[in-house]
Amino acid sequence: MEKIAFLGLGRMGLPMARRLASAGHALTVWNRTPGRAEELPGAADPAAAVRGAGVVITMLSDPAALAAVARRFAGELVPGTVWVEMSSVGPGAVAEVRRRLPDGVGLVDAPVLGSVGPAASGGLTVLAGGEPADVGRVRPVLERLGTVVDCGGPGSGAALKLVVIGAVIGGVAVVAEALALARSLGLPEELAFGALAGGPLGGVVGRARATDADFPVRLAAKDLALAGGGPVLTAVRERLLAHPELAEQDLARWVDAVRAG
Repeated sequence: MEKIAFLGLGRMGLPMARRLASAGHALTVWNRTPGRAEELPGAADPAAAVRGAGVVITMLSDPAALAAVARRFAGELVPGTVWVEMSSVGPGAVAEVRRRLPDGVGLVDAPVLGSVGPAASGGLTVLAGGEPADVGRVRPVLERLGTVVDCGGPGSGAALKLVVIGAVIGGVAVVAEALALARSLGLPEELAFGALAGGPLGGVVGRARATDADFPVRLAAKDLALAGGGPVLTAVRERLLAHPELAEQDLARWVDAVRAG
């Protein structure tokens, strides 16, 4: 089995790394904030973590974090290594790190859809973009984390992630506004929820009421900024940022604030 280096043990990264370790992979982890590795074998720095690894996985918060960490380990990658970039950073950031790769090193962009529960259970959707040989090489690793969707060439996984997450966040915002409207009109909340859930917005109604998700409002706003969308998604991002006290709370808590007025 491939030796794996896993860099980034945040909300999603830690359960993902644990799942790979439980499959028997030789795993070395690193995190910017010390103390997150827990029972997993950790390295002192990113360069040490990637030495000898056939697959390197990054799961970081944003493009700036990715660039900063990549500078610390990219020079250690050897021909035949495949770097799997699983952060939500957009295709531009993926293209930038790809340009800096040593010769013979592959890169697969594979951001995920799903929250901490699916990350632990292997129920994520993995949006994989890259050269077919590179994607094929890391597919067994990715399949341990969830269902792999082949998106196309380099950058396509990162691009599709922005499309899907933009639609989800926008849909959740629509549900929040609709519930606020129902409240202003004097309608019972459960009546409005039931009517919305029974229609085409059913999926995002479920996300708006989620109690087991952990997708902070600040990361939702970051993803919309990366998407650089039109006026609707721009307005949604502004509404998210209007509640700084909820920055570290899940998106569903933002919905609660909006519908409560």
